[in-house]
Amino acid sequence: MHLTRVMAVELGPRGIRVNSIAPGLFRTAMTADVFADRAWIATRRAQIPLRRFGDPEDLAGLVVFLASDASRHLTGQTIVIDGGASLAIGS
Repeated sequence: MHLTRVMAVELGPRGIRVNSIAPGLFRTAMTADVFADRAWIATRRAQIPLRRFGDPEDLAGLVVFLASDASRHLTGQTIVIDGGASLAIGS
């Protein structure tokens, strides 16, 4: 997060925007072993406000937004996309 902010300050005068995405637990090939533990999954899912884990497609809209002119006045930000898991509800 700090690197994102520092780079935004350094590169902003050149017209370069720097933002980052902080994803929660997403179902991917890399996380397949984690998702194999059904008991852990059920417990963790209950702690997520949206009651589900992310799929790679859930990142697409944010990526398109950050890559487009719709975010032309956004820089130095880390956007958390985790279904609310970082809110620590029920943990």
